[in-house]
Amino acid sequence: MSRDRRSIAQACAHVLAQAQPRAKLMAARQAARAWRLGQLDHRFDRPMPHAPGRPDEPALLPPNRMPRRGKAGSQRGRIALLHALAHIEFAAIDLAFDMAGRFGQRFPRAFVDDWMKVGADEAMHFALLDRRLRQLGSYYGALPAHDGLWEAAEETAHSAMARLAVVPMVLEARGLDVTPQMVERFRSAGDLASAKIMQRIYHDEIAHVGFGSKWFAWGFDHDRNSDERTNAETAESPANLWVSLINRHFRGTLKPPFNDSARHEAGLTLDFYGAVASGNQTGL
Repeated sequence: MSRDRRSIAQACAHVLAQAQPRAKLMAARQAARAWRLGQLDHRFDRPMPHAPGRPDEPALLPPNRMPRRGKAGSQRGRIALLHALAHIEFAAIDLAFDMAGRFGQRFPRAFVDDWMKVGADEAMHFALLDRRLRQLGSYYGALPAHDGLWEAAEETAHSAMARLAVVPMVLEARGLDVTPQMVERFRSAGDLASAKIMQRIYHDEIAHVGFGSKWFAWGFDHDRNSDERTNAETAESPANLWVSLINRHFRGTLKPPFNDSARHEAGLTLDFYGAVASGNQTGL
């Protein structure tokens, strides 16, 4: 390890600082490649910024002020949906690199391996969606968006376990529930190019939720076996702790239908969200 080389924390902070989409994409790709090639030190000597860089467009509105997307299947409706998805993927780039740079020191080195891969995937997803928008005569920034994903990051900035519980295991897991319907919506409209992009994103997101489930389980076991006093000491299981953290840190609601098969493939088994599906868990 050399102090003359960039650290993983420096690389992640650099990605987060970029405001313009092209600059953030380039920084994300370069950071992921440098880590993969062993060119970054596993060192956490740089705090992550409180908020990531954002371009002037799109305008960010509260969720309740977002305009309706238009009729399903119409080109206007498909563009609005693709724009919303592009914004999610743009924010997801920051979430992945913030996860690695903010919490990597708490976990084994493989944690950084996984979230750097997620960051590279999210950058690729954004690039695919942005290119598709341009093929349809629009672009990222042409429509308003909301910043709910980063609000979840701010709420969980103090706790790796809360971040894992909320971001990959709730927000990304919700994508597993709704994306198959989006794929069919694009196919029904004859937009096979957009359907193919969404199918690729769906496949990758199963792995991303899987990383969240894996490291949440690791964190639970580690905390139970350590001398530190943590929430894991009073939780009977990872699922029990997950429900507790969601009740405390997730402001939205969780409701069926759930894509049980995709969630199970990602390690997010029914014992986590079964009480939610049956309506027995209060506060969700």
